[in-house]
Amino acid sequence: MLKKSFSKEKWTEALIGLQSAYKVFVPVKEGDFHNFRLLETGRKPNFEFQNTRLSPKSVILPQSERMFEYTLDESKEDAHVVKEAAKDFSPQAIVGIRPCDAFAFELVRINFDNPQFQDPWWVRRMESTTLVGFGCNDPCASCFCTSVGNGPFSEKGLDALMIDLGDRYLVRSLTSKGEAFLGKVEFGAEADDALLKKALSLPRAAEKKISSKVPVDHLRGKGVNELFNAPFWERVSFACINCGTCTFLCPTCWCFDIQDEVAGKEGDRIRNWDACMFPLFTLHGSGHNPRDKKLQRVRQRFMHKLKYYVDKYGNGPACVGCGRCVQHCPVNIDIRKVSELMNG
Repeated sequence: MLKKSFSKEKWTEALIGLQSAYKVFVPVKEGDFHNFRLLETGRKPNFEFQNTRLSPKSVILPQSERMFEYTLDESKEDAHVVKEAAKDFSPQAIVGIRPCDAFAFELVRINFDNPQFQDPWWVRRMESTTLVGFGCNDPCASCFCTSVGNGPFSEKGLDALMIDLGDRYLVRSLTSKGEAFLGKVEFGAEADDALLKKALSLPRAAEKKISSKVPVDHLRGKGVNELFNAPFWERVSFACINCGTCTFLCPTCWCFDIQDEVAGKEGDRIRNWDACMFPLFTLHGSGHNPRDKKLQRVRQRFMHKLKYYVDKYGNGPACVGCGRCVQHCPVNIDIRKVSELMNG
């Protein structure tokens, strides 16, 4: 296991130097928020953030992705033949991903990579991606990662972990991919015992700052019908405007739609993010919609996250406690309060 320390300036220089070996995605400040962007000329990482507005799930599951292409031009030999669109699976690294977002990839993996079904593009991107985590010294007020099997310095799903020690970063590898990544990094000195001791004191201090304790321990024992027909859904869904912000921001939402787009005689089959909060999501070709009411859609979102996933896979909820939906819901629907109602 490699353990290196860097001044903050040298760490940025080191990441810039890695561009010949990896596509490097880093947090970049954009207005009032941070988001992950490809490191390129004229763009520098900014690690002074609590969490990015969007998780980096789009690096593995693009918001919009060309799956296949075809032509309707009868003069071409491959007319009406559907061909896979070109993909790029070259090595890449997400540097500065918070532990909650890394853990989200592990929860989502069960949908895209399981013994029965494998999404080849999701799997290959994950295989080519190195996740360099960034420990949370100062969690957001809306964070509740410790309630859902995670933590501000959790190593689940990570290949390496960055730790902010004030004037410098300690970076240590956790897997062979992380070791290969750090092995290519220029600069850096082997971390001494004093730095390691300082780093070890940070996780507990960070956990003490997380004030939200969200109950999830009774979810598995609750009956589906009991929760499905619970009287509190009317109250929970009343304010919802079906904007989809919660699903768009959520690192564990994986729903998508597939559409064909044609321009002239050339066509693409495209996969786009979709959301259970939208009325069209469950609209049948017949015109029937089994979830045409707002209450049904709100209930579906929370039941899937907190109940169906738990029952189907025997895991904790499909939530990593990042708190994004709490922060950005325009009508203040709070998943922590909904979990209390469902768990009670």
